[in-house]
Amino acid sequence: MKNLIFPIFAIIVFAASAFSQQTGGSVSGTVTYGPDKAVVHNVSIRIKELERVTATDELGTYRFTGLAAGTYSLTTHIQGFKDVTKTVVVHTGETLTVDFDIQLAGVAADVSVSADDATPQVAFSNVNTLDSAQITARPATGLGDVLAGEAGVAKRSAGPGASRPVIRGFDGDRVKVTTDGVSVGSLGAQSGDHAEPVDTLSVERIEVIKGPETLLYSSGAIGGVVNAVSGREEEAHPGLRGYFSTSGGAPGLSATAAGGIQYGYKNWLVWGNANGQRSDAYSAGGRWGKVLNTFTRSAGGTVGLGYYGEKAFINASFSYVQNRYGIPLDIREAAPELRSLRMHRNDTRFSFGYNDGALPFSKIRFTVDLSRYRHQEIADTAVGTTFRNDTNSVRGIFEQKPYKMLNGKFGFEFSGRDFSTVGEEMLINGPVKEGSFAGFAFEELKFGRYGLEFAGRLEHRRYDPRNEFLPDRRFSGLSGAVSAKYDGWKGGRFVASYKHSYRPPALDELYNHGPHDGTLAFEIGNDALKPEIGDGIDLSFSQTSERVRGDASFYYYRLQDYVFLAPTGDIDADSGFPIARYLQGTSRFSGLELQGQVKLTKFVDLLAGADYVNAELSNGTPLPRIPPLRGRIGLDVHYNAFSLKPEFVAVTRQDRTFTGETSTAGYGIVNLTASYVIVKKHLAHMFSINAFNLNNKLYFNHVSFIKDISPEIGHGVKVSYTVRYF
Repeated sequence: MKNLIFPIFAIIVFAASAFSQQTGGSVSGTVTYGPDKAVVHNVSIRIKELERVTATDELGTYRFTGLAAGTYSLTTHIQGFKDVTKTVVVHTGETLTVDFDIQLAGVAADVSVSADDATPQVAFSNVNTLDSAQITARPATGLGDVLAGEAGVAKRSAGPGASRPVIRGFDGDRVKVTTDGVSVGSLGAQSGDHAEPVDTLSVERIEVIKGPETLLYSSGAIGGVVNAVSGREEEAHPGLRGYFSTSGGAPGLSATAAGGIQYGYKNWLVWGNANGQRSDAYSAGGRWGKVLNTFTRSAGGTVGLGYYGEKAFINASFSYVQNRYGIPLDIREAAPELRSLRMHRNDTRFSFGYNDGALPFSKIRFTVDLSRYRHQEIADTAVGTTFRNDTNSVRGIFEQKPYKMLNGKFGFEFSGRDFSTVGEEMLINGPVKEGSFAGFAFEELKFGRYGLEFAGRLEHRRYDPRNEFLPDRRFSGLSGAVSAKYDGWKGGRFVASYKHSYRPPALDELYNHGPHDGTLAFEIGNDALKPEIGDGIDLSFSQTSERVRGDASFYYYRLQDYVFLAPTGDIDADSGFPIARYLQGTSRFSGLELQGQVKLTKFVDLLAGADYVNAELSNGTPLPRIPPLRGRIGLDVHYNAFSLKPEFVAVTRQDRTFTGETSTAGYGIVNLTASYVIVKKHLAHMFSINAFNLNNKLYFNHVSFIKDISPEIGHGVKVSYTVRYF
């Protein structure tokens, strides 16, 4: 009898398999691009719920068989093109045909559609995305410059070399910057003249994340999270893919070049990229002339190797970025000092994971990151101050297998940091060690036209200064968020969110003591600061139809023990800077974000948008460097692969100012962009021209610490070309 058990078991398994193949459903289709419906090969098609992946063949076709009855999400992915997701319902024994028409990044809107409904569906989470083609066409390559046109995003800058996004009026570590979900390990949050070492020339896209999902990355990112996505693959693909991009422009005689390749053989994938950028001093609008000492130089690159099995993968990469840039010269001084910063950062990253739809987790991902950051502040030709910031982190993500209406993920993150300064601007006397641990979760419930999102993050942070006169500090707190959506009408959605945040004070807020060129103040930290507690609501309405697409958001935040830098009224005799202390008080932020697109004719769309934020202390005192009301209106004239977009941007005067802050005049500027795409069998050529500030308006950025000595760029043009092989 024992000898019969194995044959009988094998027959049962074989019969069950054959039966499932006969009775299970299947999905097949073709992936094409452009008006000529050119087929695209080597496109990955993923079924999210089952973690099954296939790729299109030379004819652009794909096929899944043996699918149990149910609802599935199919997503396309190939570098350089926008991902497209379609939702299908599979019935037993049914064969579905689901074709995809994909678009190059930067050419068409990113829309998710269902197979049985051509009406685009707006996203539940508040995520704005800028892709590689749009990034390349921007006038400057700094992270703040690239994102400054997005809804609710302004830029803090100290010339073109040092720009950082400000979201909904929040700056510093209230805006988290990551690459592939991991902190960049920079000092950009601590100073107005520090750049973020994000290689914008080589990323696939940049995401601006708001709402509950920010708790996956930080408890203190009240404004939002900026995530640069490298586009690293999670499965091998056969053969070669690559890209090359270059641009040139004026004023400032700017030039960029970037290129990258991926090569796959069996289960192995190797990749690499390199880039360089330079620009000279730019000219401002009106009769101002050149803004002296605004040169920029940068270079960077990445190499990586990965092995991808049927269910598991492991990869490793090394990236390097260096730059040098000047700080605008203060021509009001009799003998102004030539200040520049020289920065370099290297990053070693290991990632490994496991995919298996049979487990409770559809995906498991671990990332180990080691970052080494240095920058020097140079006065004339001598190094004045050297900053060192070394960070290490371990991050794990567990994505749950969808169960009925429930879907989500949870994870953990350990991080450590060693910070020190040596030299003239030694704001903290002695090194400081910082460590943190966080556990987080994000869950989503869907039932019909309704949906709920829940997020939570428990975080512990510690500071250990080596200076015996500075106290150690420990902070532990819980942040949480909930979001509800209602699809109450065709193409429409209403989303309401509530968020409770816990932000420990930042290292500089606790321990800084000395003159700081980045904030133009003699800073006095407060090592007795309490954690910052915030409560906020966010209401948004979205409408999408064949002719109209619009989004409107309103938000309100109230923060207890809000940390801010307040002038005392005294002047430091040695530096000449006003003395300012880190204080705490109750504050509130409220604002609006509006975006709309209306199809006027088959070939012409009307585009419009506006954003506004009001921020003040509980006594009515306006907070410093808050962006003024901004609006934009333009057209998108398109025919096949050609697009022309004229735009007018208007910004009002900002006279709601903090103590010691000056008002900033309003302005209006005219921009024009044009693009054209040529697609062959395995090649795509993209050409773009960006003409900015065509009316050569002299204007100033209220969010900049040095706005009074550094106007924004005058009229100019940038020409870009990108070729992709796929």
